[in-house]
Amino acid sequence: MELKSFSINRREFLQGATATAAVLAATEGRAFAQNPDMAAVVAQIATQHDATVKILQDWIALPSIAAENRNYPEGPEYMAKLAREAGFQHVEVVPTAGKSGVFATLDAGAPTWLAIYFMYDVKQFDPKEWSSPPLEAKLVDKPGIGKCIVGRGATNSKGPETAVLAALHAFKASGKKLPVNIVLICEGEEEIASPNFHEIVFKSEVEAALKKCVGVMIPLGSQSLDGSVEINLGAKGVAELELVSSGEKWGRGPKHDVHSSLEAQVDSPVWHLIQALNTLVKPDGHTPAVEGFLDKVRPLSATEKKIIEDAIPRRSEEGSKKALGVEHWFNDESWHDSLYRLVGQPTINIEGLVAGYTGPGGKTILPHRAVAKIDMRLVPDMTAKGTVELLKAHLAKHGFGDIEVNMSGGYDPTETDPNSKLVKAQIAAYRKAGIDPLVWPRLAGSWPGVTFTGAPLHLAAGQFGLGHGDGAHAPDEYWVIDSANPKVAGMDGAVKSYVEFFYSLA
Repeated sequence: MELKSFSINRREFLQGATATAAVLAATEGRAFAQNPDMAAVVAQIATQHDATVKILQDWIALPSIAAENRNYPEGPEYMAKLAREAGFQHVEVVPTAGKSGVFATLDAGAPTWLAIYFMYDVKQFDPKEWSSPPLEAKLVDKPGIGKCIVGRGATNSKGPETAVLAALHAFKASGKKLPVNIVLICEGEEEIASPNFHEIVFKSEVEAALKKCVGVMIPLGSQSLDGSVEINLGAKGVAELELVSSGEKWGRGPKHDVHSSLEAQVDSPVWHLIQALNTLVKPDGHTPAVEGFLDKVRPLSATEKKIIEDAIPRRSEEGSKKALGVEHWFNDESWHDSLYRLVGQPTINIEGLVAGYTGPGGKTILPHRAVAKIDMRLVPDMTAKGTVELLKAHLAKHGFGDIEVNMSGGYDPTETDPNSKLVKAQIAAYRKAGIDPLVWPRLAGSWPGVTFTGAPLHLAAGQFGLGHGDGAHAPDEYWVIDSANPKVAGMDGAVKSYVEFFYSLA
């Protein structure tokens, strides 16, 4: 089977696309001038600029971190408060077996309903790694980029989501009705792979509201630093899990840490885990070797191949390598072949390995326990549940049935028709802003969109939004407030893009 894909940050593949507008603001002005109601709404955006920035700063100061059980129930309650202030008439906190979600509706009396997906949770952080405190959301000047807010969640995803809320505030302030009705679905466990998201979506009244929608929009600062934009027609699925090797479960090795000199006569659970991990990929250290792992991989269609071929000339290999800090693609493949691999190949990745002592100096012990954090990225027609079962069967077959496999979350891949009303509205909105978007078959990353795109809803779903940010999951995460580049929207431009999208969809 020919396989083509590897995992990478979505923005790093936007480096080579060329924005068609010389100045974003000028083209935005021409688009908005065509509609008096729209112009009235847009006129409010600049007047509320400071208030919008304050909303984002205050939100960053309240981090909800599911993995740490941090700020629950404060997180969902605050999300509900933001929705009410933005004009949603019905807002409720939806309990789940884990962290609560939020469901809200805004009925403007329009014929078209749009769903919007928010995550209010953020990733963990270590303040020592940041140049600016991660919860203070300070405005920082970044040379060549502009004035930015630095803070955890700034770009993933509170910056873009604040822009959506600000667009709704602009409608309220102008006294104009939205051209679409909105169903808002929020979760607080995205960063732990959304284990209970289905409980929110398939609550009876939520599901009924979603069935009226033409699609689901996910706010995203989609612009690269050259102003270009990508539209993804899907995303890989993911299964996140821990593999645990212990002397207790193995029945060999110590049941508590012992002196390392005893390695001469006692088995090591750490080496046992490493040997198990080594069976998961082929000797190239890359290709999945789990039996049956590739059996359900659907080959790329002719349409997908054409989309890739049309997009490759607009992508910069040099820019991507620089952004990633790499000099070679896997197996020294060509840029062309590596991009096919990015879209079409599932992966098995080691996120982290923890065992024994990792502090300063040495501590001569033989650890009784070792843990590997694993993620597996999935392509159609793979399933998260089925893939985890294959992994368990593989470990058992190779003599590692004692290794604990604890799945923390996951979901299947997503797909959206390029001819859907949602995608056509995205393209129209970008083009009205003077940007010719690059269409790409599948995001290499993941989000729980299959809950919307799969049965029984079968909704179109996709990310949208102007603006730029970077550093998701990393120190010094940022979101651009005032852009130094006229081709890249700042916060006000991001807000305008959602106003334009609502009208384009209507």
